[in-house]
Amino acid sequence: MPRILLITAYDGTGYNGSAYQPEAVTIEGVLKKAIKGLTGHEPELIGASRTDAGVHACGNLFVFDTQASIPPDKFSYALNSMLPDDIRIMKSMEVDPSFHPRHCNSVKTYQYRIWNDDVMLPVKRYYAWHCSFNLDIEKMQQAAEYLVGTHDFTSFCNTATQTPDHVRTVISVNVFREGKEVVIEVKGKGFLYNMVRIMAGTLAMIGRGKGSPEDIQAMIEARNRSAAGPTAPANGLCLMKYEFPDKEVVI
Repeated sequence: MPRILLITAYDGTGYNGSAYQPEAVTIEGVLKKAIKGLTGHEPELIGASRTDAGVHACGNLFVFDTQASIPPDKFSYALNSMLPDDIRIMKSMEVDPSFHPRHCNSVKTYQYRIWNDDVMLPVKRYYAWHCSFNLDIEKMQQAAEYLVGTHDFTSFCNTATQTPDHVRTVISVNVFREGKEVVIEVKGKGFLYNMVRIMAGTLAMIGRGKGSPEDIQAMIEARNRSAAGPTAPANGLCLMKYEFPDKEVVI
């Protein structure tokens, strides 16, 4: 059967994460219901990245197999007419039947946004973490450089992480301002549970003067969650895009 790839964007505010849960409203659950309504069969939907409750996405990926006669590029239009306004299929296409979004060489880009002002702008309350204290961007960037590379990120993952291997490769971490927002952009080949949020919380901690950039190296070497900073709130995080260096699929 043809395999269809859905490039999916969503506002995660009202959802209990992206992964399917029978007793909760999730992104995958809503997508499965829409696909079943369109094709007449319950799809085995495979998501590329599991985002937490309240986390957003501009480009998460889902694939499913179908015998429906709908042209691959038309699935986006058909599904969008059935989906709520906070979930959209940005693009749909056919990919090789062997393509699995979690079992291929890919690079993910996340952005974490901090509203850095005395008062939180109401329209930003679901999309940024409000930090009223002054943040030293230069110190945050210096600290971020220590996170780049292949490391054991045990100190930067939730203690409930079930994956036994905590070694991950971070390609780049950039900290910059956009008006009153501080943006932390992280690019890597894979991330652990809460890893980007803990990185963001730790960088913000150093940015407000609690610690020095060099402390990051000691945190990594400790391999203990208590060594790093706090976990930043979910609402500031957005999965921006996927890239495939080996060009298994061009999106």
